[in-house]
Formats: sequence, structure tokens, C-alpha cells
Amino acid sequence: MPDRRPHLVAISGSVNRPSKSRSLAGAVAQAAMSRIDLRFTAFDMIDAGPGLGAAFSRAELSPSAAAIVEAVETADAVIAVSPVYKGSYTGLFKHLFDFVAPNSLAGKPVVVGATGGGHRHGLVVEHQLRPLFGFFSAMTVPTSVYASDHDFQDGEPSDATVAQRIELAGAQLATLLLSRFVVRKSESATNRASAA
Repeated sequence: MPDRRPHLVAISGSVNRPSKSRSLAGAVAQAAMSRIDLRFTAFDMIDAGPGLGAAFSRAELSPSAAAIVEAVETADAVIAVSPVYKGSYTGLFKHLFDFVAPNSLAGKPVVVGATGGGHRHGLVVEHQLRPLFGFFSAMTVPTSVYASDHDFQDGEPSDATVAQRIELAGAQLATLLLSRFVVRKSESATNRASAA
């Protein structure tokens, strides 16, 4: 029997493991999962392998890279976190989303976040990541999360303000997912009643 719990997919734009970006995405996921029963899968650019960067078309993606694109497209919600390089998200992160079907994220809840060396990069989430998911017509949650290097301890988010934003973003994600699944179940029941 298929697992009907909502599937949350986290994508980290980092090419390192462990990474602060993946840790931040995981913290948001935990905040959401403390409120709603979810299936959770996390990926980063290492999981995609070199086949991602070498591909000029979706047909050229390696099986591992194609599987991540498909996971994003079929997810019920997405957490997208990237390290900041040269004032923006990483090139491979963007390259991955270039292969995502334009309509596949429409109406789906998305949390955006970023990590960087200092606070001057904090607006990347609003000026770079939020518009990217606006293109996909995703339902980006109101609270984005940015964390600088000094907001981590032993690779985990430790700053109190960042922790508050993580909890708020996770709560908003859980609320949106719950409302989507309640609506979906209600529509299914209505369709069954109409067919009877």
C-alpha cells in the first residue's frame, strides 16, 4: 500500500558534505515534522553527481541527477537552501532547477533559505531565491531563513534568532501542507459521492 503521508524534499546547493546548508534545511524539516507526519528526503549536489553539471538537456542527466529532479517535481513540499557564492545561489543549484518542469511546483509549499559568510548576504533569500520559486508559481512560505557562519556551532544552527525563524518557517510549511491535504481529501470525498 503506498505511503500517503506528504513527502517533503529538501535540496541543498552545497557541494560539500557535511554542509551548513544541508544542516539548515534539516532543521527546518524537523520543525515541520514536529507538527505533521511527513516522509522526508534530503539531497545535495553531491547526490546528483558530476552528471548534473555535464548535462545540457534533461535527456542528458545521469540517473542520479534525474532522480533528484523527479523527486522535486513529485514532492508535496520543498525546502530549498543554498550557500551564497558571489552574491547569489550556487550555479549547480540553479542548473538543477533549470531542469524542473515549469508547472510541477505550482501551488506547492516551499521554504527558501541560504547560508553565507556574513549578514551582508542575508537578502539573497528575498532577492534571488524567492523570485526563482515565484517563477514556478510555488507557494513560498512568508518566513525565509538565512544563517551566517557564526550562527552555527558544531555544524548545527545555534543562534536564537535563527532558531526562531527555523521554527516559524517549519510551522508555516506544516500549516500549508495540512491545508492542502485536507482540501485534497475533501475533493476526493466529493468526487466519490458524485460518482455514486
